[in-house]
Amino acid sequence: MKNWMQKKRIMKPIKINIEKSKESINRLLCSSNYVRWSILVGVAVIFSIILYPSLVITEHSYKTGDVADRDIKSPRDFFIEDESATEANRKLAVEKILTVYDYDKLLSSRLTARVQQGFADLRAVFEDEIQNQSKGVPKDAASAHGRIWKMKESFEKTIGISVSKGAYQILEKEEFSKDIAYLISKILTQILENGVVANKEILLKDADKGIFIRDVGTETKILFNNLRQYYGLDQAKTMVRIIGQPLIKDLDYTSINLIVDFVQRLLQPNITLNRSAIEELKKSAAAEIKPVLYRIKAGEMLLREGERVTEVQLLKLKTLQTHIKNKQILASSIGASMLLLCLLIITYIININPQSRQALNNNKNLLFIASMLITFIFIARISSSLSGVLTQNTTFSVSSSPILYGVPLAAGAMIVCLFMGFDIAISFAMLIALCTAIIFQNRFEVFIYFLLNSAMAAYWIRNCRERKVFIKAGAKLGLLNLILVTAINIYITEFSGSNLLYGWVFAFIAGGVGSGVVAAGIVPLVEIAFDYTTDIKLLELANLDRPILRKLMIEAPGTYHHSVIVGSMVEAAASSIGANSLLAKVCGYYHDIGKINKPLYFIENQKNGRNRHDKLAPSMSSLILISHVKEGVEIAKENKLGQAIIDTISQHHGTSLISYFYDKAKKMKGADAVNIDNFLYPGPKPQTREAALVMLADVVEAASRVLDDPTQPRIQGLVQDLMNKIFSNGQLENCELTLKDLHNIAKSFNKILNGMYHHRIEYPEQLATNNGKDGNGNPDRQQSKQEQDITRENTANSTGHIKRLGLS
Repeated sequence: MKNWMQKKRIMKPIKINIEKSKESINRLLCSSNYVRWSILVGVAVIFSIILYPSLVITEHSYKTGDVADRDIKSPRDFFIEDESATEANRKLAVEKILTVYDYDKLLSSRLTARVQQGFADLRAVFEDEIQNQSKGVPKDAASAHGRIWKMKESFEKTIGISVSKGAYQILEKEEFSKDIAYLISKILTQILENGVVANKEILLKDADKGIFIRDVGTETKILFNNLRQYYGLDQAKTMVRIIGQPLIKDLDYTSINLIVDFVQRLLQPNITLNRSAIEELKKSAAAEIKPVLYRIKAGEMLLREGERVTEVQLLKLKTLQTHIKNKQILASSIGASMLLLCLLIITYIININPQSRQALNNNKNLLFIASMLITFIFIARISSSLSGVLTQNTTFSVSSSPILYGVPLAAGAMIVCLFMGFDIAISFAMLIALCTAIIFQNRFEVFIYFLLNSAMAAYWIRNCRERKVFIKAGAKLGLLNLILVTAINIYITEFSGSNLLYGWVFAFIAGGVGSGVVAAGIVPLVEIAFDYTTDIKLLELANLDRPILRKLMIEAPGTYHHSVIVGSMVEAAASSIGANSLLAKVCGYYHDIGKINKPLYFIENQKNGRNRHDKLAPSMSSLILISHVKEGVEIAKENKLGQAIIDTISQHHGTSLISYFYDKAKKMKGADAVNIDNFLYPGPKPQTREAALVMLADVVEAASRVLDDPTQPRIQGLVQDLMNKIFSNGQLENCELTLKDLHNIAKSFNKILNGMYHHRIEYPEQLATNNGKDGNGNPDRQQSKQEQDITRENTANSTGHIKRLGLS
C-alpha cells in the first residue's frame, strides 16, 4: 500500500506535465500565424513534388509495336535528330583525319655529336703520349694501352652502343682516327636526313591520302604524300653500304666493316607515330560535326489513334518530351507552386470565419484540410500512373479515361463535409478537382467530373448520423457518375461501346460506392488523429447506457435527471435556431458529470433536507461548486468525449457569479471583506451557440424546480427574467446568438417546461380529500391534520399494499 501511494505521488506530476505539454501544443496549433503560413506553403511545395513532372510534360509510355490510344500532335516547332546519320557523318570525318608522325630533325646531330665526342676522348690519350715524348719522356706503350682499355666502358656509354673487343682493337690500332668518326657521322646523317620509320608497312597504309609530318622542335605540320621515300629501319641498315660505298671504297676491308657496323647499330627512327595527337584530332573532328536535324512543325501529327508505334514515331515523342523538359521544367515547376499557393491562400481567406468552430483560422482545422488535400492528390497521382500501366498490360482493349472515373476522390469531400461543414467541403471539391485535372494533362472534362461528383457527395453526406449513410450516399453518387460519364463521352465524341461500358463500371463501383467505403474507413482515423467529434460519435455518446451516464444516474440521480431534462431542452431550442441539435443534446447530458465526485454537495442530490454546505464557509462552498467544472473537464478527457463536449463543460457557467454564497459571505463578513473573484466561475464564456444553450437551459431548469405553482405565465416570466439576466451580464457576447434566436429559445423552453409541469386531472379517489377550494376555485393544496392522520391509518391498515414504499 505504501509503495502504491509513493508511485501515485510520482506519477501525478508526470501526468500534470504531460497535460501542460498537450495544452501548449494545442495553443500553438490553434493560434500561431507561423504554423498557419507554414501549412499553406508546405501544401504548395508538396503539391509540386507530387505533380512533378506531370505539370510540365505529357507522358507517353509507348513502346515500339504498341497501339496508340489517341491522336498526338506536336504542340510546337522542334527539331529531331537523325542519330544514325549523325553517327555516320562523324565516322566519315574521323576516317578523313590524316595520321600524324613526329619528325625529330635533331636526332642525327645528337648521334654524330656523341660519336665525335667518344672518338675525341680516346684520341686525347694518344695526343697526351705524343706530348710527353716531345718533352723527353720515354714512350710507354703499355701505359697508353691500359688507359685506352680502361676507357672502353666510358666510350660505349658516350656513343650509345656496345663495342666488341675486336672492333675496339682496330680502333686502338687506328688511334681512333678522325676520318673513321667523320665517315660514321657522314653516312649516319645522310640516311637520317632522308627519314627513317620504325614500320614502313604501317606508314604505307596512308600512302593514298598522305600524312602529317610534325616537327618536334617547331610543332609545325607539313602534309607529305610521297611516303615511299622514307626508309624502314631494316631498309636503312641495308642502305648504309650503298650510301657509304663512295666514301669508304678506298679503305681496307676491316675498316669498312667496322664503319658499316657502327652506323647500322647507331641508326634510330626519327619519324615516329604520334597516337595522342591523332586521338585529339579525331575527337575534334567528331565534335565539329553538327547533328543531322529534321524540323517538326507545330500541329504535325506525331501519332494517330490505332496505329502501331514505330521507332521513328517513338523517337519524335521522346524528343518532344525531352525538349519541353529541358526548356521549361524549372520555370513551370515554380509557376505551378505559385499558382497553387495563390489558390490555397484565396480559398483560406474566403473561408475565414473567426466565430465558427469550423473556420480555417483554427490551425488544427487548416492542418486537417491540408492533410486531406495531400492524401487525395497523392491518390490521384497514383491512379494516373496505374491507369497508364493497366491500359498497356490488360488483355482487353481499354483506354485510360474509363479508369480515371473510378478514382474515389469524392471520399475527400465527404470527410471534409462531415467534420468542417458543407461550405468548406465545396471549396475542397474545387481544389481537388483543379489539381486532379492538372495531373490528368489539364483535361477540362476531368475537372467537371470530379467537381460535380465531389460536391454532390458532400451534399448527400452533410446530415450523416449513421454509418450506413456512407453506403447510401455512395450508391447515389454512383448513379450520378453514370450520368456524368455518359455526358462526358458524348461531349468529347468518344461514345464507343466498350469505353462507355468500362466507364460505367468504374464510375459506379469504384467512383461511387468505393468513395463511400473509403470515407467510412478514414473517418474514425480522422476522429482519433484530430480529436474531432462527428454526429455518428455524438449518437454513440447520446446513449444513456454509457458507463459514465450510468454512474451519474446511480451516484447522483438528481444531477442525472437534471442533465436529461437539460439535454431535451437544448435539443428543442437548437432545432428552433438552426444549431446542431444533436451536439447540444449530448452536451446537455454531460455538462454536469463533474458532480459525480461530490454529489451530496449539490442540492438536487441531497436527501432529508440535510445540506452539507450549512457547516462550511461560503468560500469553501463556492470552491466546491466551481471545482465541478474542472473535474468535469478531466472526466471528459479520460472518457474521450471529444473537444466539443469538453469545451461546453468548461463554458456552461461562463464567468457567472455564485450569488447565494456570495451574499451569504457578505452577510457574515461584510461587503468590503469579501473578494468577489472567489465566487466567480473561471469561464470562459460560451463560445458556441450549443454551449450558450446549455448555459441557458441549465439555469432555467434549476430555477423552475423551486417555482411555486408553475403555471404557464409564471414559467414564461421565469424564463424571460433568467435569460435577460444572463444576457445583460454579458455571458452571451462571444457566441453567435441573436435576439431573434433568444426569442425562439425562450419559446422552446416554455414549451418544454409547460409540458413537464402541466396540471393533471383529479381522479375520483382524490375528490374526497381535495374538497376544499380556495377563493379562485382552485383545489386547496393543504390537508387538515385529521385528514392526514386518517389517510396514514388507512394506508397502514390496508392490505395488498407495500408498506413504507420509497421511504428511507
